Amino acid sequence: MSFFEPSPTLIALIFVKRFVFLELLLVLALVRTGVGRGPSRLIALLTALFCAGAILTTFAPALGLTAHALYGPAARTLAYGQGLSLLLGLSALFVTSALVPTRRMWPLDWLNLALVLGLLGLWIASLF
Repeated sequence: MSFFEPSPTLIALIFVKRFVFLELLLVLALVRTGVGRGPSRLIALLTALFCAGAILTTFAPALGLTAHALYGPAARTLAYGQGLSLLLGLSALFVTSALVPTRRMWPLDWLNLALVLGLLGLWIASLF
């Protein structure tokens, strides 16, 4: 591997950050929105809306939406902290839906934990 050739771990991290994490978190949030009750449902819906907005921001250049006034701030927010800040923040928001007493479907919380640990593990592996 030459100096200008990135490692496969780094390529995998970029791919997961851009095209996997938000989509899976959106699915988890939509499931909790469908089966949840009370505040848990509202928090999961908020998480789903933010995930959908971030996914739309990711695909905005392909859709020709870069001239929209909200694209610039949304893209900067998505890129802040190497792209991990928003992902972990949305995951933390989803965790709050698990902390309210009206939550249902506890396996979603374990799947969210596995998703976050997988992302952080991939990030740590890409550092070396």
